[in-house]
Amino acid sequence: MLEGFSNASRIPELRRRLLFTAAMLVVYRVGVAIPTPGIDGQALASFFDAASSTLFGWVNLFSGGALERFSIFALGIMPYISVAIILDLLKIGWPYLDELYKEGEAGRRKIAQYTRYGTVGLALVQGTMIAYSLERIQAPGGGTVVYNPGLGFIAMTVITVTAGTMFVMWIGEQITERGVGNGISLIIMSGIIARLPSAIGTTVQFVREGEMSIFLLILILALAFGVMAVIVFVESGQRRIPVQYARRVVGRRVYGGQASHLPLKVNTSGVIPPIFASSILIFPATIATVVPALKWLAAYITPGSLIYNVVYVALIIFFCYFYTAVTFNPVDVADNLKKYGGFIPGIRPGRHTADYIDRVLSRITLGGAIYVSAVCVLPTILIARFNVPFYFGGTALLIVVGVALDTVAQIETHLLSRNYESFMKRKGGGRGR
Repeated sequence: MLEGFSNASRIPELRRRLLFTAAMLVVYRVGVAIPTPGIDGQALASFFDAASSTLFGWVNLFSGGALERFSIFALGIMPYISVAIILDLLKIGWPYLDELYKEGEAGRRKIAQYTRYGTVGLALVQGTMIAYSLERIQAPGGGTVVYNPGLGFIAMTVITVTAGTMFVMWIGEQITERGVGNGISLIIMSGIIARLPSAIGTTVQFVREGEMSIFLLILILALAFGVMAVIVFVESGQRRIPVQYARRVVGRRVYGGQASHLPLKVNTSGVIPPIFASSILIFPATIATVVPALKWLAAYITPGSLIYNVVYVALIIFFCYFYTAVTFNPVDVADNLKKYGGFIPGIRPGRHTADYIDRVLSRITLGGAIYVSAVCVLPTILIARFNVPFYFGGTALLIVVGVALDTVAQIETHLLSRNYESFMKRKGGGRGR
């Protein structure tokens, strides 16, 4: 690994990309620290301490603490991600979008344009709702969060956070185009990792005050490394379906005849299922902060309770299958194989191939859904059952490890394309994720 980074520094283009990525992430973290005018920072921090289990705490985690400070990047990149996911889901019932996805680069540019427009609209709506909510929020001590409420505060807040969201979106696109890795994913990962120093400091304080024993701390660290190892193993796992291409004679040349495979990831849906499931489950708790009459509903689905865990696992499994069905179409794959003369040994081309791929995908998706559920529920059980301060949930770990694997794979690709050794030496050569 260290030799790989040493080789990366010797490639001018890759070195520039790495430095550009680091500089853009620094710009993002500086923006997170710039507060929006008109907000009492201490009162807002007290409110978020009390509302950490609601939707506000969820968004605050993925914004890297920007919402807690209510900085100019308070909305973060979540509006952009929400619009992108909505467009992915809409292509099922909207043939126009489905055709755009199949048009290649021109279609992707058009979809990116629609995503930007949708991000502006959603940021305006979310900014307006947050501005109105801030005027009505009271800190646990009884103080108000906004110094001078009114139409002026709302207009200033909406314009500020919308502009901040668009700037964060621009940073992500610039990292993707001119840096290394997926810019949007790296921004989310940087926000999660930014909370690590405070978590470590709190843990050290617990150990000094005797609230946590050394043995328990070692157990937590071992469990965290074990979970990360499992995530790396499963996220790199594939089910390879063998594919054979028939020979074709064109003039004096013979094409095809080689054997290949169709890789199917164990976790095709990534981190989308736990994000959707968590958003649905914490919605009642968020509404209860505004409507006290619904506090009884939020009490039944408190994180750590049996009902919460059962519903959470059921929703994760449902969204794993749902999002996999949205993003992967076995019929299209079977048609493409038939078009280029490929077939699965022992399976007839066409509909039979599509049914076979769908059956295999359904089985491995079940394993992937169980794996995602176990990773996401484990921190909740530790917190509720053993009163262990586990600061990063399973979803955060999935994001951090998954983004790290993808980024290392891209750096590895740059190295291999210039005849350098792989980051991770494997028998028979290097293989990215």
